[in-house]
Amino acid sequence: MAFLLGLIFNAAPGAVFAETIRRGVDGGYRPALAVQIGSLAGDAAWAILGLAGIGLLLQAEMLRIPVGIGGAAYLAWLAFDSWRESLTPPSANGTATRSVRAAGTALRSGAILALSNPQNVAYWAALGSAFGALGVSEPDRIDYVIFFAGFMSSSVLWCFVCAGAVSWLFGGRGELWRVWTYRLCALAFAWLAAGTAYETLKGLPAAG
Repeated sequence: MAFLLGLIFNAAPGAVFAETIRRGVDGGYRPALAVQIGSLAGDAAWAILGLAGIGLLLQAEMLRIPVGIGGAAYLAWLAFDSWRESLTPPSANGTATRSVRAAGTALRSGAILALSNPQNVAYWAALGSAFGALGVSEPDRIDYVIFFAGFMSSSVLWCFVCAGAVSWLFGGRGELWRVWTYRLCALAFAWLAAGTAYETLKGLPAAG
C-alpha cells in the first residue's frame, strides 16, 4: 500500500513535474533526473518529520504559513525565470552548456520545491489517519519503517521513470518547441504560485 501511495503522490502533476520538464527541454535526462532526486530528498525530510511523530507540529499555523508563503514566492520566481529563459536565445556552445548549467542547479531547485510545498506538510501531518484507514490503530516503529521503505522505493523508481519520459518527450525538439515549453511552464508556475498564496493567506486570522 505504501508503494502505491508513493506512486500516486509523486505522479500527481505539479510544480516538480513542471520544473522537470523545464530542465529536461534543454539539458535532457541528467538535469531532469536531478530535479526529481532533489525533490525526493525534500520529500524524505518531510517524511522523517512525519514518521517521527511530529504531526501536531506540522499542523501548526506557525509552520504551515511560512512554508506556504515561501513556496509561493519560489514558484513566482520560477515563473519569472522560465519566461525570461524563453526570451533568451541558445548559448553559443549549444545544448551542452545548458545541460551543465541546468544540472548544477536542478538538484537544489527540486529540493526547494519539495521543502516549500505546504501540501507535503498536510500529507505527512495526516499520516496517523492514513494508518487508521489501513486498519493499524496504533502503529509502532516497524510499521513506520515499512511504510517509509515502501514510499521511498516507489519514489526512487518514479525519479528515473519521470526523467526518462520527460527527456524522451521534450528534449531536443528545436528552438520553437523550447520557447513555448518554457512559456507554458512559466504560466503553470504562476498559476501554482497564486493558488499556493491564496490557500495560505486565507488561513490567516482576520484582522481586528
